[in-house]
Amino acid sequence: MGLKIENVTKTFIDKKAVDDISFEISKPGVFALLGTNGAGKTTTIRMMLGIIKKDTGNITWNGKAVDRKSVNFGYLPEERGLYPKSKIVDQLMYFAKLKGMKKSDAQKNIDYWLERLKMTEYKDSLAEKLSKGNQQKIQFIIAVMHNPDLVVLDEPFSGLDPVNTDLLKDVILELVEKGKYIVMSSHQMNSVEEFCDDIVILSRGKTVLKGNLNEIKGAYPKNKLEIDTQEDITKVIENLKVKEHTKNKYIIQIENENQAEKILETLVAKKVKVEKYEILKPTLHEIFIEKVGK
Repeated sequence: MGLKIENVTKTFIDKKAVDDISFEISKPGVFALLGTNGAGKTTTIRMMLGIIKKDTGNITWNGKAVDRKSVNFGYLPEERGLYPKSKIVDQLMYFAKLKGMKKSDAQKNIDYWLERLKMTEYKDSLAEKLSKGNQQKIQFIIAVMHNPDLVVLDEPFSGLDPVNTDLLKDVILELVEKGKYIVMSSHQMNSVEEFCDDIVILSRGKTVLKGNLNEIKGAYPKNKLEIDTQEDITKVIENLKVKEHTKNKYIIQIENENQAEKILETLVAKKVKVEKYEILKPTLHEIFIEKVGK
C-alpha cells in the first residue's frame, strides 16, 4: 500500500533533473521531500502525480501505476495559481467541479474549509485583494476540499504569519489522523522536524540521504550543549568553545556527554543559575547543510 518510487529518472534536453531516485511511503503520515533550489523536488512531485512522464523507473500507488486518474490527490504548488479577478467562492466551486464533485457536496466542503481556515469573510472577495498568506490558505483549501488520499504540499507555510502557521499545522495533523498520506516539500526545517518521520534529501537530482529522521539524527554524535542563563559563563569557565551566543542562550561545542556534565557541575559549584541545560542532537537544518551545502 502507499506510494512507491523505484529508480526514477527524468531528463530535460541535456539536463538530468532526477537521477535514479527511489523511496517509499508505506503508511499514512507526513513524508519530507527536501533539497536545494533546482535539486529535482518539483519534477519528482509532478511525476508522482502523473502531471509529467518519467523517462525510466516505476511509480506506483497501492501497487498500480500512477496516472492522473488512478490517484485521488491534492496538490498545493509553490507557485500561486488563483485567478486574480475572480471571487474566491467562484474559484473554489470551479476547482471542485474539476475534481468531479457534485455541487451540493462541493458547497458543503467549501463552507467547512472556509470556516476551518477562518476565511469565510473573504469568500466574495477577489483573489487579488487577499494578502499573500490568505491566498495561500485558499490554495490549501483547493488542495484538500475533495478529500484526497494523497496530499502534496510544496512550501505550505510560505507567506503565513505565526498564528496562521499554527492553524495550518493543526489542520495537517488532523489530516494525518484521518489516514492521509502527505508529502511535504519545504525549506523551513523546523516545521519539517515537527511533522515528518521519514525524509529524502535530493541534491542535483540525486538522493544524498533518506530514511527515518530519528534514526538519522541518532547516528550523529551529541556534540553540542545548550545552556540558558542570565550570567556570562565564559568568565566562570575558561576555554569554552562557544558556537553561538544570543541573549541568555549559549550553544557550546563538546566532545562527549561527560564533558557536558562537568560543565554543569562547575556552573553549579560557582553558584551560576542555570535556567536550561540540554545536550543537543544535530538539527535537520545542520544535517541538510552538511549533505548539500557544498
